[in-house]
Amino acid sequence: MKRFWIGVLILVVVCVAGFAAYAWKPTIDPVEPPQRTSFDQALIEKGAVLASVGNCTACHTKPGEKSFAGGLAVPTPFGTIYSTNITPDPKTGIGRWSEAAFSRAMREGVERDGDHLYPAFPFDHFTLVSDEDNKALYAYLMTRRPVENRPPANELPFPLNVRLVLAGWKLLFFHKGAYREDASQSAEWNRGAYLVEGLGHCGACHTPRNALGAEKRGAHLAGGEAEGWKAFALDASSGAPIPWTRDSLFAYLRQGWQADHGVANGPMAEVTGNLGRLPDADIHAIATYVMSRMGEPAPERAASGEEVRKKLSTDQGGTPIPASATTGSATSRGGAIYQAACATCHDGSRPQPFGGIDFHLSSTIAAPDPQNAINVVLFGLPAASGRQSPIMPGFAATLKDDQVVDLLAYLREAYAAKPAWADAAAKLADTRSGKYQVSVRPSDGIERGPENIGAKD
Repeated sequence: MKRFWIGVLILVVVCVAGFAAYAWKPTIDPVEPPQRTSFDQALIEKGAVLASVGNCTACHTKPGEKSFAGGLAVPTPFGTIYSTNITPDPKTGIGRWSEAAFSRAMREGVERDGDHLYPAFPFDHFTLVSDEDNKALYAYLMTRRPVENRPPANELPFPLNVRLVLAGWKLLFFHKGAYREDASQSAEWNRGAYLVEGLGHCGACHTPRNALGAEKRGAHLAGGEAEGWKAFALDASSGAPIPWTRDSLFAYLRQGWQADHGVANGPMAEVTGNLGRLPDADIHAIATYVMSRMGEPAPERAASGEEVRKKLSTDQGGTPIPASATTGSATSRGGAIYQAACATCHDGSRPQPFGGIDFHLSSTIAAPDPQNAINVVLFGLPAASGRQSPIMPGFAATLKDDQVVDLLAYLREAYAAKPAWADAAAKLADTRSGKYQVSVRPSDGIERGPENIGAKD
């Protein structure tokens, strides 16, 4: 028996030593902050585009503060993580990081000093980025204006505040390595896959997560959550009333709206705004890849889409009245609110993007979860700065909770032919309380980038 326990002890020691060896990462020596003249301007310009694709400003800029200076609170189920300063400030930023240190952070999720990064920084996607693109990103970030700003310490419970634990997370869920092309697919498909799965990290929002915060295997792009919003499915389970096509997805990503699918809102507004820097060929590639994940709609889905189109072509405007809208019912009350507050835009003759979407087309109203609908009703769509843009007023201050619930019940039954969301009242209360920390952006998505993200300061 004594030998057995000695054997167990030796096995434990060996396992602990092995994990420690796996988890330990060396410090990479600091460098003198490189001069802007050491980088080719074309490389900087390329990095500017790539930083937009990666949506770097979204997480690394606190609203109203300097770009890329960090400090943005990122809520997670485990606590709050504050984004890092990625300006070239030598004290509080990455000014003393070498290109090798930057590349390791992207490829392995490890800081210059050897600490493991939390997967709120999507290194599980960025690991796919090529050496050439990392070089361009490094050139761009190291030529931004340095900002001395030390973000707050993360607010995480023990043992999650011990970064060594992250090595265990990586052992379970992280697959390191640059993107490898699929020889059975076209060059366009591979380019789209590289952008979507790598720097674009679309799955970070559009894939559900497990109890440990990792993307669920077998549910890639099946829909997830981001910043208080539901990110719709980008696979065959997409519930868009009219199925997406390659052309409609291209138009949506290119211009931030599409007639069959409405205007981008929430975090997606920022995504489409940043994608504006990409050439058409890359947007086409993204659409090609995503549509390959969605696949051709099933016959019943295609038929349902055609029924929606028939409703649009025969609809003469006005407020639809569902069968359940008896006098004094929730749908009847909601219909009256719709007529007073919404119909002017949504039943009007002004086309999108400046007119309201016909709710027969709305993925938000057809969705199984009311969260996005609640967000839109409460917070609307703010105007972009300095140019004409779609806009919708928020009704948080003018509609009471019971009125919002009645309105949502009406919209569901009248336009999606589905019963009212059972959890709408509870989620509405949580949203008003700030529990979900909903992000609200204008249609061009620039709220978090007070400085221009361009290649020149």
